[in-house]
Amino acid sequence: MSFLTDHPEVRTIRCGAADLNGQARGKRVPTRFARKIEEEGTRFPLSVLNLDIWGEDVEDSPLVFEIGDPDGVLWPTERGYVPTPWLSTPTALLPLWMYTEAGEPFAGDPRHALAAVQKRYAARGWTPVVATEMEFYLVDDSGKEIRQPKSPRSGKRRMGADILSLRALDAFDVFFNDLYDACEAMDIPAEAAISEVGLGQFEVNLVHVPDALKAADDAWLFKMLVRGLARKHGMAASFMAKPYEDWAGSGMHMHFSVLDDHGRNIFADGTPHGTPALRHAIAGCLQAIPDCALIFAPHANSYDRLVPDSHAPTGICWAFDNRTASVRVPGGSPKARRIEHRVAGGDVNPYLLLSAVLGAALVGIEDGLVPPPPISGNAYEQEMAQIPATWAEAIDAFENSALARRIFPQLLVDNLVMTKRQELHYMGELTPEQQIALYLDTV
Repeated sequence: MSFLTDHPEVRTIRCGAADLNGQARGKRVPTRFARKIEEEGTRFPLSVLNLDIWGEDVEDSPLVFEIGDPDGVLWPTERGYVPTPWLSTPTALLPLWMYTEAGEPFAGDPRHALAAVQKRYAARGWTPVVATEMEFYLVDDSGKEIRQPKSPRSGKRRMGADILSLRALDAFDVFFNDLYDACEAMDIPAEAAISEVGLGQFEVNLVHVPDALKAADDAWLFKMLVRGLARKHGMAASFMAKPYEDWAGSGMHMHFSVLDDHGRNIFADGTPHGTPALRHAIAGCLQAIPDCALIFAPHANSYDRLVPDSHAPTGICWAFDNRTASVRVPGGSPKARRIEHRVAGGDVNPYLLLSAVLGAALVGIEDGLVPPPPISGNAYEQEMAQIPATWAEAIDAFENSALARRIFPQLLVDNLVMTKRQELHYMGELTPEQQIALYLDTV
């Protein structure tokens, strides 16, 4: 209760958990009931974490009618209360995660999936150190088509992209000032912001933290914050993988290294090439790309981003300091040797993304996998295995993957496959404009 004691102006709390699509599912509760939630938890149906993108039950889900749609018990995560600066009334958000009635972690909860992967690292005395790059578009969706919003400073719309432009950032200075103030209040470690390749596209880097769960929490809360704050400023913000046909898509690149129990980076050996553990981890990541493409590209719109010459990878390969590769070892000090996974779009569930990448890297280390030689030059022009090109292919690959079951619980695999098959079926009834309207504020 210390947060609420320090903030007596807070009148209500939102308590919620992330479903498989990364959507926040929860309740609005008067502050006077907060202690009850802290001490007794709160209850939702288990099926709430297995809804489709429209928020509908998944047909034939065993969590619903087959077992009577029972409740789970949700408890606050270690994150505790965070403010919600995008709301006009002082409000706090209390992140939750789900347990069964017997007190076991619910296997369909994506945050528990990541916690299980992190425990496997901890059993070796290892700590993943994780950072994310959050790309998004600011848009005006008040008309029939989305477009670049007017600058609050000049009242003008930008006519084209402007990579790494300070002028583009300055045009939305008030928004970014509020965003950084909000990140500070919410303990989200936002670092550099840049103007990206697309029209109205920006990227904010969240710095490395030695806690994968916190890194995923940060990304989940950041997406919620950016969308809410943009609305407060009279715009919309979208993490869609590809909101504009003619402009670059938005990714969510993930960087990670691993520290041993003495605080040493297991990927670093003092040379630019890194350790055998680095190569084993890379091999695991490469092996998992086709199997876990559904995690990295979870929506119909996701596959519009994964096309050649689009600043998103299409081939399954790795390289040193080469942004056309799907897995990159960035340059810089050999002491900071790390892996950058570049496949995921901005529309992903951060908990599933980090689970898939860290889980795959650990499988590579456990099995002593050896990657192919690193590529050089333009990956788009070279012959290699390709990332699944369609949503249907990705669903099938995930469903049939033995590797996915080494990373995720069987229940989560089954639930995600059922969810995505239902979405695939009904998405065919929507026009491209209707798909954009659906995904714009949700993913």
